Amino acid sequence: MGLSNSQHDAIMRVYDRRQFQDKREQDERVAEVNARIPRIAELSDAVSAAMAQAARCRLNGDEAGAKRLKEEAAGLREQKAVLLRENGYPEDYLEIRYQCPDCRDKGYVDGKKCHCFRHMEIELLYDQSTIRDQLERENFDTLSMDFYDRERVDEKLGMTVYEYMSSVIGECREFVEAFGEEKGSILFTGEVGSGKTFLSNCIARELIRNCFSVVYKSATDLFELLSESRFGNRDDEEAKEKAAGILDCDMLIIDDLGTELINSFTASQLFYCINERLNRKKGTIITTNLSLNRLRDEFTDRVASRIIGCYRIIPLRGDDVRMMKQGYRFPQE
Repeated sequence: MGLSNSQHDAIMRVYDRRQFQDKREQDERVAEVNARIPRIAELSDAVSAAMAQAARCRLNGDEAGAKRLKEEAAGLREQKAVLLRENGYPEDYLEIRYQCPDCRDKGYVDGKKCHCFRHMEIELLYDQSTIRDQLERENFDTLSMDFYDRERVDEKLGMTVYEYMSSVIGECREFVEAFGEEKGSILFTGEVGSGKTFLSNCIARELIRNCFSVVYKSATDLFELLSESRFGNRDDEEAKEKAAGILDCDMLIIDDLGTELINSFTASQLFYCINERLNRKKGTIITTNLSLNRLRDEFTDRVASRIIGCYRIIPLRGDDVRMMKQGYRFPQE
């Protein structure tokens, strides 16, 4: 999905404004030079006349005449270049100057998005995610393994927490790499501070950099938005658009599921959201402190069944990383 139609149109309006600005600035340079060197204006008119005659010659099948007139136009352009140099101007001073010479401020090159379009697209997707600053702090580049125990073997894991979390991070990287072909979903479970949100942000940042649309919502905010779109003002187009974005974005992150007020509405809306996104082949990441059994008890069997059957379940292990970053060290058992 990437950009919505309205977002794409907004970027194209930027290019329209750029082209208008490019042309206006060129016209100002032409007016400046023509006023200072009138001969330049005469030569420009002569070039235009010669090229127009060359075009008529081609239409009449007179290739020799067209060639002669093109050579004449080239000579006139050279005279312009000499005059510009003699008066202290660069030879290309009268040419249009594009902010992006590769696409000539059109946004596309050979039918494909230019790198400058991609840059604006990524900027828009960052803004859409609502967690731009957080993603700059929490990503694969800033991820540190220093807080995971490399010595003590966890009996449940059969390996150290460091080894286990290394494999989890590798799985998250593979998830990102495969996302273009298979928009899978993940359930991160684990205690407070185990890294669920951090890993979600790592994935989100890489997806945005690959021009996938990502929307982050805490569970509380998600259900408030869904409630507002369903029971609020029916003429509230902004609420409707936000609710539609929840279903249409490439990746939806639902953070801290289980911390909100859980009732029949939230359970039904969670199932609707999960099921609809699966049917649309969209990716979802859910983070929760709840175990799978608690998830089933709180949100019904059908919610748990859809998650267990269609999501990668990734339990996270280790002590509270947030507390360790503040200097606290947990005692060894």
